[in-house]
Amino acid sequence: MTIYSAPLSDIEFSLNSFVDLPSIMKYDHFGEADHSMVSDLLAEAGRFMTDIFAPLNKSGDNEGAKRNADGTVSTPQGFIEAYHAYVEAGWGAVSFDTGFGGGGFPFVVGIAIQEMMNSANMALSMAPLLTQGAIDAIRHHGDEIQKMTYLPKMITGEWTGTMNLTEPDAGSDVGSVRTKAVPQADGTYRIYGTKIYITFGEHDMADNIIHLVLARTPDAPAGTKGISCFIVPKYLVGADGSLGAKNDVSCVSIEHKLGIKASPTCVLSFGDNDGAIGYLIGEENHGMQYMFTMMNQARLSVGLEGLALAERAYQQSLEYSVLRHQGRAPGAPAGEASSIIDHPDVKRMLVTMKSTIEALRRLLYWNAACIDVAAHHPDAAEREKASDLAALLTPLSKGWGTDMGVALTGIAIQIHGGMGFIEETGVAQHYRDARITTIYEGTNGIQAMDLVGRKMGLKGGAVLGGLLDEIDALDAKLIKHPELESLASALQSALKSVRGTTQWLQQNGTNQVAVLSGATPYLTQLSTLVGGYVMARSAHLAVHSEMSADDISAKVATARFFCEQLLPVVHGLSSSITGDGDLLMSFTHDTLSR
Repeated sequence: MTIYSAPLSDIEFSLNSFVDLPSIMKYDHFGEADHSMVSDLLAEAGRFMTDIFAPLNKSGDNEGAKRNADGTVSTPQGFIEAYHAYVEAGWGAVSFDTGFGGGGFPFVVGIAIQEMMNSANMALSMAPLLTQGAIDAIRHHGDEIQKMTYLPKMITGEWTGTMNLTEPDAGSDVGSVRTKAVPQADGTYRIYGTKIYITFGEHDMADNIIHLVLARTPDAPAGTKGISCFIVPKYLVGADGSLGAKNDVSCVSIEHKLGIKASPTCVLSFGDNDGAIGYLIGEENHGMQYMFTMMNQARLSVGLEGLALAERAYQQSLEYSVLRHQGRAPGAPAGEASSIIDHPDVKRMLVTMKSTIEALRRLLYWNAACIDVAAHHPDAAEREKASDLAALLTPLSKGWGTDMGVALTGIAIQIHGGMGFIEETGVAQHYRDARITTIYEGTNGIQAMDLVGRKMGLKGGAVLGGLLDEIDALDAKLIKHPELESLASALQSALKSVRGTTQWLQQNGTNQVAVLSGATPYLTQLSTLVGGYVMARSAHLAVHSEMSADDISAKVATARFFCEQLLPVVHGLSSSITGDGDLLMSFTHDTLSR
């Protein structure tokens, strides 16, 4: 059975047609990058991930990461070699600035490579993902010495990075962290505390690990206002860039998890002896601001994990549905067992997977492209507009992307039937690996609260209103094409429902119980509407493209299926959004235990 094949055709459509990568690459910032190289770059990345990363996915899951008696962590067989090949090929550097050794391509090109990497081997991909976040925080908020000391080797991947937020009693409440940072006479700090759930907090694949740690300085204000951010390297780095003594950081244990078993999730202890040496990023008490630089792009990357795992599960399901013969499909000759792909229910599951995957890819790449435009468009007004839209799309990308990742990998198990529930087929791993994504980087409930509490009100609601108006404006283009009229009708009907719930939430904004009670279904509703929009727009782009007739037909068909048969779910969500919040909150422990 095929392990994984990069979906290059749809990736390139998403990049070149949907987000208009050629226009982005004309910005001065990308002057050293050549758009004509992108297709070959993606093809080579796809080959690398298929040949090097993908074969280790199942074996890595079976073997898992192991903590040794001396506190070091060993990754599964083949991971060191695969990661070193990744570093040697320069895949982690593609979308970073050339001044620090990067390839100079837009972030959205790196996202496309990241998708393929996650599909091939999510557990192994977690190391580059966390490194990317740490790079972003240092790049935006570190001083010049910090940038020159850490960024070049982190961008190449020779050193990896981590995010150290969570503590045993804090969970998602970062304001409750207790880790201490004691200032020293030489300008450094001594870090004391324990952090949990630290992905690749200790491992054997890189020469150094650069921990970004949230901690409190003496007399810091309570809550998130008193959080500072520190660079705490595993090995201290000399002025000449050489590695020195090991810092006072140790791996106490690694977690035994449902999925991504090859990715070591560590409990780290800082300062068991003299205190771990840390270097303040920026100013004291601004750590949450700096950490959100990491988290916002990390949230997009986690949403991408949902897409990537769904894609791999889909490919495996599609191949299995052709090979597996069972029952007689409608219209099949008597006495012959049909491929299960010919059964309507199996076909429905496959098309649901395919159309949703395409919708997710458009949304996530659009979000990433907005980040590129926000950073590099020559016009300040366009940069601000793109930044606002990226902020609005981020909770959708993370929340809906991972919710659908879990749902679609679950469908893949269903397509495989009983064989899907057996580990030997490999499809169950995709579901197990996907399950963490709805929890990573702020649970999806937190994404929903962010959407209704912050993003819905951006610019007095004008950012969300502008998105809804953009969806509305597509109608005039769709109705010009008879084959796209059904898309227009479905999209307009769904848009009406979302405008209604949006208005209700805005009118009830002062009622925290009412708004938060409807936050999660609203995230699903708005995301599904945007999914319908990106699919309808994709169909419109396809009919005006130079693609083959078969490719155009396929794009229109998946868009029609999504808009006609999946998009209508938005109507049923309205009652959940505007429902009685007081009724919800009336359920006590006593009530729920009866």
